[in-house]
Amino acid sequence: MKIIDCRNMACPAPVVTTKRALEEAGGETVQVLVDPGAPRENVIRFAENRGFAVSEVEADNGFALTITSPGSAPVEPVRTVAGKGGKTVMLVASDRLGDGPEELGRLLMKNFIITLLDLAELPDRMLFVNTGVLLTTEGSEVLEALQSLGNRGVEVLSCGVCLDFFHRKEKLVAGSVTNMFTIAESLLGAGSVVRL
Repeated sequence: MKIIDCRNMACPAPVVTTKRALEEAGGETVQVLVDPGAPRENVIRFAENRGFAVSEVEADNGFALTITSPGSAPVEPVRTVAGKGGKTVMLVASDRLGDGPEELGRLLMKNFIITLLDLAELPDRMLFVNTGVLLTTEGSEVLEALQSLGNRGVEVLSCGVCLDFFHRKEKLVAGSVTNMFTIAESLLGAGSVVRL
């Protein structure tokens, strides 16, 4: 049985680490050490939603979750439905996710973009507009993740007008500059649009 220690990890690291361990285990049982609260709940929900059985015991100020595959064959990574009829375009219109406190919103956006690296299906194109362009320029905490997404075939495009407005065009690091025509064409021609 493989044992992984996800204690003292910030969200979404416990789920991402568990996902990788389960894929590598090839159907073998995995034990995950997690902190109480959201880390425990998120890992249990993730595993159960993918058909795994989860048992738990309290251990060392946290929990030991034993995750077992229901069958002998490894569980395939979850993928979205194929054949959706066009490209998936993600419109990132802010450097924050949600409408709550700014600090929380920035943390959520950072975690969301980093989590994309562990998904089986990726957007075909990510369009950054308004304060979203701050994520693609010098000083952003997600530059490495965005560059990795670009290396995996995701087009990362930032609005030129927005970059000019924030005086960031010369500081663009991830992806390339685009214009409103391409943005509009991408959105209207997409099979699905995800707006953040």
